[in-house]
Amino acid sequence: MLGVDLGKNSCSIVGVDAAGAVVVRRTMRRQTLIDYVTKLPACVVAMEACCGAHQLGRLFMAQGHQIRLMSPEYVRPYIKAQKNDDRDAEGIAEAASRLTMRFVELKSQEQLDIQTLHRVRSRLVAERTNLLNQLRAILLERGVIFPAGRRRFELDLDCMLSEGNESLSARMRQLICELRAEWKELDAKIGALNDEFVQLARNDAATHRLTSIPDIGVLNATALVAAVGNASSFAKARDLGSWLGLVPRQYSTGGKPRLLGISKRGNTYLRTLLIHGARAALPSLSKSDTPMGRWLRQ
Repeated sequence: MLGVDLGKNSCSIVGVDAAGAVVVRRTMRRQTLIDYVTKLPACVVAMEACCGAHQLGRLFMAQGHQIRLMSPEYVRPYIKAQKNDDRDAEGIAEAASRLTMRFVELKSQEQLDIQTLHRVRSRLVAERTNLLNQLRAILLERGVIFPAGRRRFELDLDCMLSEGNESLSARMRQLICELRAEWKELDAKIGALNDEFVQLARNDAATHRLTSIPDIGVLNATALVAAVGNASSFAKARDLGSWLGLVPRQYSTGGKPRLLGISKRGNTYLRTLLIHGARAALPSLSKSDTPMGRWLRQ
């Protein structure tokens, strides 16, 4: 088994035999690592599920190696004494040998592409929110107050800029026009990504099936496919909810069970999308005369 601690430029590796004894301990550059692993006979290559791990994992798997990716929080208990790259690689190899270890499924290139689209869209939405908050603050300082809601703000702001406002100086009016242009540019970029998600939902079979679930839209569906991939990695359906952190957090001791709020573990972005989707769907679904509607009204 080969434990690999990945770095941007250099990587540390520790190889152990079947008895768990260390037989290889080296530090090398990333390209040298690829050449080194290529020459090895088929073995288990263990890494933390970090940036670049999936790409290397697919490369090593194509060469006949077995890939084991792990969450860094599960590796940490196996790192002895003070932390350094060499001990990290040794801890990774030891953690991967545990029968009870939970491994991360290797993501395909398509999954990583969809995940990247979601990350970019999330950043653009955050930038737009920051821009709107700054615009509201600038105008509030000059006695111009707009009602809540992005759409209403957009309409009223355009109306104010077209008609003019005496409380704004020429300098501020020019600045607000520039911020409004930036806002339109962000809207266009976010809209283009939304259109791409719609196209993905039409072309991908798994995503299309997910959108058939009531009130699961293209954002939730594509995010689920990107994060989960092959759902057969879960032993049962309820394990997905636990993985997402949607189940109660448990703090039991002395034989006395104690359940708290949801654990909020796992993918925060995906959990946020699902919770917002459920909140949006709840009012309409609870009014329907269906088994789900009757259950929601209880």
